[in-house]
Amino acid sequence: MNLIFMGSAAFAIPALDALADSHHKILEVVTQPDKPAGRGQQIRACPVAERAREHGLSLHQPDSVRMPDELKHFKKLDADLIVIIAYGKILPRELIDMPRHGAINVHASLLPKYRGAAPINWAIVNGERETGVTTMFINEDLDAGDILLSSKTPIHDNETAPELHDRLAEMGSDLLKATISELADGKLIPIPQDHSKATQAPIMKKEDGLIDWSLTSRAIYNRVRGFTPWPGTYTNLEDKTLRIHCAEPLEDGRQGAPGTVVEVQDRLCIACGQGVLKLTEVQIEGGKRMPAADFMRGHSIPVGAKIG
Repeated sequence: MNLIFMGSAAFAIPALDALADSHHKILEVVTQPDKPAGRGQQIRACPVAERAREHGLSLHQPDSVRMPDELKHFKKLDADLIVIIAYGKILPRELIDMPRHGAINVHASLLPKYRGAAPINWAIVNGERETGVTTMFINEDLDAGDILLSSKTPIHDNETAPELHDRLAEMGSDLLKATISELADGKLIPIPQDHSKATQAPIMKKEDGLIDWSLTSRAIYNRVRGFTPWPGTYTNLEDKTLRIHCAEPLEDGRQGAPGTVVEVQDRLCIACGQGVLKLTEVQIEGGKRMPAADFMRGHSIPVGAKIG
């Protein structure tokens, strides 16, 4: 097939690599424009743009795909299919309808669960035991098109969002290749989503990372895993912010008022609404990330102290 590939974030890279090495022809890679990034606000290309250049593929970075000139541009490409993965913008109906086989998307959840921008993170935060990837036809609603194929995987107990991200990106690449092959052969029967079962995975906000110690230790631990690396999880220690990079939930019978320090020897253990959270890697405001044992050697925090 002759394809237009639309993507920006790193999740799309395995799929781009697979298609670049396949018998399909990528007419053009479409990404968001280069933008300022980092502390120095230097202009940087998005991950997909960088990889497209490495493959020597034609790259197009419009500010908007909705402008009349842009729609004319895509019309001239005469594509069989648009593949869109982590592009960051919703396509207009006119563009969706241009290719012979329409436009398809790879989404990092088992739709209709976790529609939205952060399905990997919220699946972990909500304690899901299973997730997966789904290919679907694009329509004008967010992640609501007819399902083509899906693939499931367990979420491992200690798996963080970046780790699950990388696994699902590889799974999505394999599922995309199968989808395109079956679509070309006319074997796929699209299945409408059951919208009554839809759940949302909205863009994460900084305040999502603030720890509520009345939650169970397992629920807080899920947030540590799911909000890595951003927005991260954090609490207040006296007048400073304490970031929690790694932790472990304990179910050892100890109890205390939520947010109360219950152990301070070579580790820092905090009582939760149920259970205890052992902090294993932390970072105090203005300081470096370090093991909790090293942090405790430099900070005097008594048993019974309140955090948060």
